[in-house]
Amino acid sequence: MLLGRSAAQAALKELLADAGGGRSGALVLRGEAGIGKSALLDWTAGEAAGLGLPVLRVTGAEREAELGFAGLVQLLWPVRDRIDALPEPQRAALRAVLDAGQDRGPDRFLTGLAVLTLLAGLAERGPLLCLVDDAQWVDRSSAEALLFAARRLAAEGVAMVFAVRDEGLDGHGLAELPLPRLGARDAADLLADRGFASELRDRIVAESAGNPLALLEFAAAAGSWPGAAPGEREPLPVADRVLAGFRAQLDGLPERARLMAVLAAAEARGDLPLLLRAANALGTGLDELEGSGLLHTTGTAVAFRHPLIATAAYRGAPLAARSAAHRALAEAADDPDCRAHHLAAATTAPDAGAAAEIAAAAERARRRTAYAAAAGRFRRAAQLAPDRGDQAAWLVAAVSAAASAGRLEWAAELAEEAEPRAGDGALRAELARVRSVVEFELGAPGRAAGLLVRGASHAAPDDAAAMLRTAAGFGWFAGSPEPVGVAARRLRELGRPDEAAEAMAHLLHEDYARGLPLLAGYVARVRRASRESVYGTPADTPAGTGGDVRRVGGDERMQALYGSIILGDDEAALDLAADEVERCRAEGLIGRLPKVLQAQAMAERTAGRHRAAAASVAEAAAIARDTGLHRRTEELDVVRAWLAAAEGDGARCAELAGRASDTGRVAADCALSMLDLSRGRHAAALDRLETAWRGPGRHATVLMAATGDLVEAAVRLGRPERAHAPLDRFRRWADGGGRPWALAVAARCTALLGGGEEAYLRALRLHERGGRPFERARTELLYGEWLRRERRRSEAREPLRAALECFERLDAAPWAERARAELRATGTAVSAAPPAARARPADRLTPQELQVARLAAQGLSSRQIGARLFLSPRTVEHHLYKAYPKLGVASRAELARVELAGPGDG
Repeated sequence: MLLGRSAAQAALKELLADAGGGRSGALVLRGEAGIGKSALLDWTAGEAAGLGLPVLRVTGAEREAELGFAGLVQLLWPVRDRIDALPEPQRAALRAVLDAGQDRGPDRFLTGLAVLTLLAGLAERGPLLCLVDDAQWVDRSSAEALLFAARRLAAEGVAMVFAVRDEGLDGHGLAELPLPRLGARDAADLLADRGFASELRDRIVAESAGNPLALLEFAAAAGSWPGAAPGEREPLPVADRVLAGFRAQLDGLPERARLMAVLAAAEARGDLPLLLRAANALGTGLDELEGSGLLHTTGTAVAFRHPLIATAAYRGAPLAARSAAHRALAEAADDPDCRAHHLAAATTAPDAGAAAEIAAAAERARRRTAYAAAAGRFRRAAQLAPDRGDQAAWLVAAVSAAASAGRLEWAAELAEEAEPRAGDGALRAELARVRSVVEFELGAPGRAAGLLVRGASHAAPDDAAAMLRTAAGFGWFAGSPEPVGVAARRLRELGRPDEAAEAMAHLLHEDYARGLPLLAGYVARVRRASRESVYGTPADTPAGTGGDVRRVGGDERMQALYGSIILGDDEAALDLAADEVERCRAEGLIGRLPKVLQAQAMAERTAGRHRAAAASVAEAAAIARDTGLHRRTEELDVVRAWLAAAEGDGARCAELAGRASDTGRVAADCALSMLDLSRGRHAAALDRLETAWRGPGRHATVLMAATGDLVEAAVRLGRPERAHAPLDRFRRWADGGGRPWALAVAARCTALLGGGEEAYLRALRLHERGGRPFERARTELLYGEWLRRERRRSEAREPLRAALECFERLDAAPWAERARAELRATGTAVSAAPPAARARPADRLTPQELQVARLAAQGLSSRQIGARLFLSPRTVEHHLYKAYPKLGVASRAELARVELAGPGDG
């Protein structure tokens, strides 16, 4: 019986019942040491056994926290025979987890996807329970994979429970249940049958402060307590006092038993054969320690009665005893990674041999994408290396691995250690490259660009060229002309001139006539090469139908994608983004996908595909959340802020824009200014945009494209002179790029500033050449307003109706209302809401349901859809089950008859 845990037991019963009904769920039990988390997991396992649910279980160990994938090995070992059923490259990912000698791809998040697919496959036979105890000590690589799976499970019948101490594990996105201490009555009931006098019982209850482990341990030791009353001794935290009690028990054991306790604590995994070999070398054994009740054996495993006993044994031992234990374990180990782990702990002085073995283990961890473990091992190898060159090489490798693990602050600390040892050659260049990535991800693109420009002087020509091209890109994001110009010049000096770098240098100096054509040529070349790599045909082949695009480098494709966005070339951006999304899906590049989806959403939004943009952002945000990429989530919020502004959702727009990072500030301000303009707050819109033009992001295309907002705000405010300089800049940009939509907006702005009807007509003729329907509707609205003011009401109705139709299709509510008001002013009767005929079935679907339904309508199976969207097949079917009634269909075959474009995709 578990006292005081009825709420937790009810929640766990509900979790198991949901799993039995085919619904997945995850719960984090959080509480201090000794609060009863493991007891609840044991109870849950018993409940599951009674229901016939198989159980997979892993328990973290403090001294294994830096061992890459130690937790997953423990969890998956019983079901390793099911790994071969996984699709590639997921199969390779889990094979590498279980076999340290096997390599796998570079995306560390692929392991989580493989775990998700494996658990979903196991649950096809019936519901499944996964228990993760002491999750605060599960190694980072395993924890990331388990959390990814837990966050994406939906309809498989898998229940996951994590037990973790207060300070451990980021369970963001999962349900959490804090475990409180026991009340006085429950605590007393726990001691009721032990025969204590009421005075002693009351003292035990008071001293334990409601911690169940403390209650039991204090009760066991009560006979040896001095007669002091509660509060007369030093007031240590309960967990520390329990730890002290365990130390006292260990101190009362014979020396051989104490040494065995240190050895078992140092080994941590409970591997009985290894432990016995090491114990034999040290002249000790298990008998006396087992007799104390502090440790027990089952089959080939060893476990302490509570993890705090291991902590007490290890921390209470002298350094010499801990080192001797690890040395014996290293000598007894068969596995080279296990040996390296114990060598790292046993070695206290420089040792070239030990350092080399630890570095080799670090390299194996890196090849398996256990990057956090690799970083720790590389650092330890550097600490033990007598040779300064080895120290530098391994520290630089540690920086790279920490950055790959997403541990950016740690990577920055390691870089500071590596800096004085790096010398002036290739190692210096590599350190600069890795540090630049860290600085960029930490929000300092200008500093990142400078590091690369300086570091390139130490690199071989090919590496230097790659670094300089990246420096130009980082410099562009920072709005810093100097590093971009230096990078472009150095590339010419290397005999490797780069169109993109040259273009960005010109654009940052507002030389649009030279910069934009250069960038357009670069984008066209990469786009053509990419399309031919995929399809073997020219660039007009339809995008997004799959294939292998590896003959064009990933960095080059992304640079071309961002280049097309800078150009305002929506067609090219959509094609490049579709191909890159397809590649990420096909190769399981989960960590890269949110960034690509963000670029795709930006292109979809400007192309008038608002519903598709919302779906892309929703998927990107879900993946970013599930993989812990919190900075990417902030950038995605900016795209959502613009969509909210277009819809007139002021509160949501302000909330999302307020979360923008420094790099997304300009785009957030543009979203807010458009919202201000739609609500008639012209002064606020104008002030916000003018402030942005004076800042470091003044070169951003999103700000350039907002010139129409600035001009309209200035004109409506009666301050047209404030629009002249921005419009002149925009005209030069539009002329340099030649995009029809941009030339049309420039003509519209000219009309607003007194250019007359011919300027409006020229704008509309340019809009007919395609691109940006929202801007076209804006032009039609303004032209209709102008015609009405000129008392040409009948002529005004046609452009106003066209504007209204477009705004309604894009769900741009405030703009649609403006168009309705203008139509009413012409004497036309207009309903207050969009006609019911305009409502589309897809409008009733969530973004996830819409994605699934579209792919199913194309004939993809649930397994194929799941592989593309990183979902389990059962979750795909769950989304379809919810979508069918909303669409008025009963099967996949009927989906082909349904209009799935949705509002904003016309």
